[in-house]
Amino acid sequence: MSVKIRLRRIGAKKHPFYRLVVADTRSPRDGKFIEILGTYDPMTEPVKLNIDQEKVKAWLKKGARPSDTARAFLIDLGLVPKESAKKRPTKPSKAEAAAAAAKAGASEPAAASPGGETAAATKGP
Repeated sequence: MSVKIRLRRIGAKKHPFYRLVVADTRSPRDGKFIEILGTYDPMTEPVKLNIDQEKVKAWLKKGARPSDTARAFLIDLGLVPKESAKKRPTKPSKAEAAAAAAKAGASEPAAASPGGETAAATKGP
């Protein structure tokens, strides 16, 4: 079972309040969790963030992986080194993929079809 350290929303409508929890990756955002690690209240000025650092360290040693938002909080507290905050690889947009395909297609010679025509010539209007 893989676990994540993530936020669980428990606030009222238009007044968010979150708990930092350890949960199974398959459970929903506000569903079942294993343990509460802290709280986050973004509506106060300044923002309140209470985290039990010993519990977080223990779960990180056990292999829990923080979500992107939780990782940002843990980096601010110095519990996770900044180098480990790697961005997820993003898939290219459709325009970038089309441009890459066109560039790759332009560099390769057109393959002839069995009838002697090129692939571009066989496409209809």
